[in-house]
Amino acid sequence: MAVTHSTTIRNSLADLVVDAIDAGAGAGTLQFQTSGDVEVATLTFSDPAFGGASSGTATASAITSDTNATGGTVAKFKVFDSDTNEIFAGAVSTSGSDINLSSLSVGAGDTVSLSSLTYSAPA
Repeated sequence: MAVTHSTTIRNSLADLVVDAIDAGAGAGTLQFQTSGDVEVATLTFSDPAFGGASSGTATASAITSDTNATGGTVAKFKVFDSDTNEIFAGAVSTSGSDINLSSLSVGAGDTVSLSSLTYSAPA
């Protein structure tokens, strides 16, 4: 049998993680990167970044688009607080990934946006 968490614990875990994005004096960021850790685009979270978790999942507040991306081929993302401490990271693809984008190829000066983002604590 696998370890499971109650909904109360899942909510607490999710809130702990997403609340860490709000550490520091300003808003946190989500940075899309190449496989070689080069920044492609950086989006800015609202402050606070997420609402409270429900059923173990927290939903992001509005995220500001990057309207002048550096450009490159996106392979992953990292989320940072305003002091650039990494909070969590994941994979990016066009489907079936942690974050799905319509295209992984971003041109210099392009606008990169997310229409929604959630963080879920493990069951």
